[in-house]
This record gives sequence, structure tokens and C-alpha cells, in this order.
Amino acid sequence: MVNSMNPEVVGLTAGLLTTLSFLPQVMHVFKTRSTKDISLGMYILFCLGVCLWLIYSMLIGSLSIFVANIATLFLAGGVLVMKIIYKN
Repeated sequence: MVNSMNPEVVGLTAGLLTTLSFLPQVMHVFKTRSTKDISLGMYILFCLGVCLWLIYSMLIGSLSIFVANIATLFLAGGVLVMKIIYKN
């Protein structure tokens, strides 16, 4: 069964699920304008790590890793920007 799976479909599905996990946080921060319980350091390190995943995906030519991480960077970067703007 595992041998018949398309690796890019598995990668895209995994990326979709992990990326969507950021939506509740983004929506909550956007709605409440409160970021007091969010770690600035964690989001800085996370976004830097995602940038490295983007570079890695380009180096190996993986569409699933690229798409998942560009979307994740957009969402996590949005939280990071709101954390800096709202400063609470």
C-alpha cells in the first residue's frame, strides 16, 4: 500500500494539514489584536527555519515542500508581524 502512494501527494497533504494548523492562531490574533501569550523568539526562529525549508525545497526541486512552506511562512509571518505591531 505505501509503495503505491505518490510522494508529492503525501507531501502536499501533510503540508496542507500542518499549514492549516496556523489558521486558528492567525484568526485569533487578528480578531483580538492580542499577542501577549505568543513568544516573539519562537516565531522569529520558526520563520527563519521555514525560510531555510524554502531554500531546501528549491535545491531539491520539491514542489510539495515549497508550497507548504510558502503558505506556512505567510501565516506564521502574519502572526510575527502582528506580534511586533500589537506589542502586547
